[in-house]
Amino acid sequence: MRKTIGIDMDGVLADIEDHILQTYQAETGISLTRNDIKGKSEEELFPDRAMVMKICNRTGFFRHLPVMEGAVEAVKKLMEDYEIFIVSAAMEFPLSLFEKREWLAEHFPFISWKNIIFCGDKSIIDTDYLIDDHCKNLDFCKGKALMFTAFHNVEKDHHQRINHWNEVSSLLKKLEETNLAIV
Repeated sequence: MRKTIGIDMDGVLADIEDHILQTYQAETGISLTRNDIKGKSEEELFPDRAMVMKICNRTGFFRHLPVMEGAVEAVKKLMEDYEIFIVSAAMEFPLSLFEKREWLAEHFPFISWKNIIFCGDKSIIDTDYLIDDHCKNLDFCKGKALMFTAFHNVEKDHHQRINHWNEVSSLLKKLEETNLAIV
């Protein structure tokens, strides 16, 4: 049986950082760069929760996220050896359900609808690996937690880190070899 990998969407497959910064600037007139937000929590960065809800509930917000560099090629390669599941929290923003599905159909059409899991709480996910940018999801991972670097987690170090999609394949190979050596 093939090992499984759960992969988050926002901040992992989809580059939400630039998109939300541009939308936030358009909405508030406040210009922030990736360096400005590095190391800050989402709550510190956007203390006005109503503004974040307004932005994330806007029609098209999740549909038009750019794809993370290298993600499509890396996921295709991973699918040669692993069963891939897209795991995304989509319940907080109701419009995101349809928009995320449409986004996946456009950018990752090779992933079956059977391998897409939209949920509210990722602690129910039971894959061998989980690639996510939020510790709140990784801390309860039943398999090996792999933290994809994002502005809000750069100061965290209690999970194996991934900085770019070009690192994923070699990291998984190394982890698999280490597990075989232990057994």
